[in-house]
Amino acid sequence: MSATATRSATKPLPSSALKRFSWGVLVYFIAVILWGAVTRATGAGNGCGNHWPLCNGTVVQHSASIDTIIEFTHRITSGISLFALVALLVWTFRATTRGHMARPAAVAALVFTVIEAILGALLVKLGLTAQSQSPLRAPYLALHFTNTLLLMAALAFTAHMLCRTRGFMRNDIKLVAPAGAFAGVLMVLVVGVTGSLAALGDTLFPATSLGTALSQDFSHSSAWLVRWRWTHPVVAFLASVFLIWILVRAARRSAHWDNRKLSALVLVLLAVQYVLGVLDVTLLAPVWLQIIHLLGADVLWAALVVLTARLTLEPKEAAG
Repeated sequence: MSATATRSATKPLPSSALKRFSWGVLVYFIAVILWGAVTRATGAGNGCGNHWPLCNGTVVQHSASIDTIIEFTHRITSGISLFALVALLVWTFRATTRGHMARPAAVAALVFTVIEAILGALLVKLGLTAQSQSPLRAPYLALHFTNTLLLMAALAFTAHMLCRTRGFMRNDIKLVAPAGAFAGVLMVLVVGVTGSLAALGDTLFPATSLGTALSQDFSHSSAWLVRWRWTHPVVAFLASVFLIWILVRAARRSAHWDNRKLSALVLVLLAVQYVLGVLDVTLLAPVWLQIIHLLGADVLWAALVVLTARLTLEPKEAAG
């Protein structure tokens, strides 16, 4: 064992309570994301009018409509997530030493959370909610969802690093084949963004039958969001090539840890996502199925981030 690794091993490790809390924050954020999808899919995004952060200009809602309840609940849960993230950041800095990789990851998660709040406020103030077909809505949504995935990645990486017993210090880590892994993660991120745009198209331009939906995809009179729905399955297929490469690498037992169980989980989640995608098209994207599909995508994304971190950020003595 190297001298650097020996020094890392003697440093105090984070408590089990902090590790559980870090994963709990990630789970809570996923729940907030799912409720945000419910808000978008049900058209309840304008339930609070164009007021932000207040709802309809007040804090307490009297005789609120169902749209107001859905939107206001999303805002409350989003606000709670900010306090949870601050608590995670403070706790991480108090429980770790300088150079611990969980520290910059927790800081990044806080930055992405602030950006998330700003983007959410802009969506409301610019009226890009409910049934709005503004040309600004799609790029804003793409930017919003990209930031959401990066936020989830930062949280998953934070929790993973807090759980490591080796290879958690910046100077104790060696990069192993990062280019291919980065390409795979990037492709999955693009899959998520195209999926969010496809879901927006289903919400704004619902079809009455499968035949109608397919004809809309190739009709010149359809909105571009509908005509571009095909990009989501195509990009998903291309991303599977990179994922297979990552899974093949993960199937080889590492000198430091065994990635086979996690890679098997990623493979199962990937297969489930393809099945849900087919059902989404066949059943014309009902709200409940969209939420399940998004839940599977979020879990797959978090698992992939952790697997990629295990493959590319190995302890120096293991990588050598």
